[in-house]
Amino acid sequence: MASLRSRFRAALRTVAVERGIGFSLYQRLVSNNDGRDNAEYLRRHGGLHSMGRDVMIVPGTTITDPAYTRIGNNVVLSKCALIGHDGSIGVLSRAYNRKLDRVGKIDIRDNVFIGFGAIVMPGITIGPDAIVAAGAVVTRNVEPGTIVAGVPARDVGRVAELVDKLERESRDLPWWDLLARREGDIDPALEPELVRRRVAAFYGRGDAE
Repeated sequence: MASLRSRFRAALRTVAVERGIGFSLYQRLVSNNDGRDNAEYLRRHGGLHSMGRDVMIVPGTTITDPAYTRIGNNVVLSKCALIGHDGSIGVLSRAYNRKLDRVGKIDIRDNVFIGFGAIVMPGITIGPDAIVAAGAVVTRNVEPGTIVAGVPARDVGRVAELVDKLERESRDLPWWDLLARREGDIDPALEPELVRRRVAAFYGRGDAE
């Protein structure tokens, strides 16, 4: 039965993701919604200038002008908005009877994370090796290796320093042995035990209050 379900899911994925038929229904009913299927669908059918490998685009992410958007390798977009044009131009053109335009590329280089609710404005290059914090509004380029946050976004740290800090903290976690064994960022075989240990550490081994 499990094998039949697996084959059925694979067949649906082929139709929805690869052929672009019924993708919204597939997302609601079948997809794991971690952003991998969504990224692959957009790679094939979204009209992006280009997209690299190992990209996750969480459903709900807005890309207003995909033709002007380039996404590198190992990128995560977490329900953010990439805005490639100035929406006020049409209003101003009609109001003042002028011929106006304001568009720009959005160039996301390798190894970039853009957090929930962040907004990237036209004409922006991000990274490589950069983090845009949740809720940030990016109005100027994000330099390689930096972390930006705020409105407007500003440099608040270095990615390499953050990685060193996170590794030190991770080694002290009660579930470090699982992390050390984990393949990739999600390992279905270890996930239930990982969640159990985290819950026990957060709330104790009894019922949470």
